[in-house]
Amino acid sequence: MGKLLIVGTVAFDEIETPFGKTDKILGGAATFIGLAAAQFKIESAIVSVVGDDMPLEYLEVLKDKDIDLSGLEIVKGGKTFYWKGKYHNDLNSRDTLVTELNTLADFSPKVPENFKDADVVMLGNLHPNIQMSVIDQMTERPKLIVLDTMNFWMNNTLEELIDVIKRIDVLTINDEEARQLTGEYSLVKAAAKIHTMGPEYIVIKKGEHGALLFHESSIFFAPALPLEEVFDPTGAGDTFAGGFVGYLTATKNVSFSNLRNAVIHGSNLASFCVERFGTERMLSLKKGEVDKRLHQFKELTQFDIELQ
Repeated sequence: MGKLLIVGTVAFDEIETPFGKTDKILGGAATFIGLAAAQFKIESAIVSVVGDDMPLEYLEVLKDKDIDLSGLEIVKGGKTFYWKGKYHNDLNSRDTLVTELNTLADFSPKVPENFKDADVVMLGNLHPNIQMSVIDQMTERPKLIVLDTMNFWMNNTLEELIDVIKRIDVLTINDEEARQLTGEYSLVKAAAKIHTMGPEYIVIKKGEHGALLFHESSIFFAPALPLEEVFDPTGAGDTFAGGFVGYLTATKNVSFSNLRNAVIHGSNLASFCVERFGTERMLSLKKGEVDKRLHQFKELTQFDIELQ
C-alpha cells in the first residue's frame, strides 16, 4: 500500500456565499487534501498544527478516514488558523475578510518517523521554508514531490519559493499565479519557463474551466464537469490536489500517461466538494458516487474524430 505525506493547514473557515453562510467550520488545505486522498486505498498522514480550541470531534472525523494524525501538533492554549471569506455572486471571486495565522505563525513541521519514506509528498500552500523543511526530513527521495503555492508567497518570499521549486517534481498553481511567476501571459510559455526552474510536470488550474498538465512538449487538458449548481468553491483546488496525489500514491505510477488519469480523478473529486459548504460533501461521499461521475467524465471527454 502506497504512503502519502500531506503538509498543510488544518483550520477553521467561516464562509459566506450567495446561498448562505456558516459559523466556524472545519477547513484548511491539508483537511481537503486528506479527505480527497482518503477515497483511495493508501496510507496517509497529515503534518500540521492547531490550537487546543480545535474540537476533538473534528479530528476524529479525519481519523475515521484512516488519516494518521501523529504529525499534527496541538498547541496548548493556542488558537487554530482561521480564515473568513465572502464569495461574489459569480463564485469565481471572493473577498478575504479575516486571516488569523495564530499557531501557524510559529509552525515547525515534524514528519512522523513512519512517513519519512513516503512514496508521495504533497506540500500544501504554506511558507516555502516550511515546505523545504519537510523535504529535508525525508530519509528517502519520494517518487513524487508535489507543491502548491500562491501569489502571496511570490510577492513576499520569491527567493525561498524558487529554491524549493528546484527540488520538486510537480508544481500546481492557477493560471493567474503561473503568469505572475513567469511574466508570461501564454500558459504554454509559462509552463515551459517553470519547467526550467526544476519541476518535471506543471499543473495549471483554471477553476470552472478545468486544468492543464504540461510535461516537456506534451500537454493534456481536463475540463471541469459542468455542474447544475455550485454551492461553495472553498477547498476545491485542494480537493483536486488530494485526488491527484491520492490516485498516484495508490497506483505507484508517476508516468505522464498516469498523471493524466490523476488529473481526471482530481477534477472528479473537486466537482463534489463544491456541492456543499466546506468539507460536508467530502465527508459523506461514497465510492459509488465517485465511480458514477467518473463515467460522466469519460463520456464528456472521449470521442472518435473521423478524418476526411
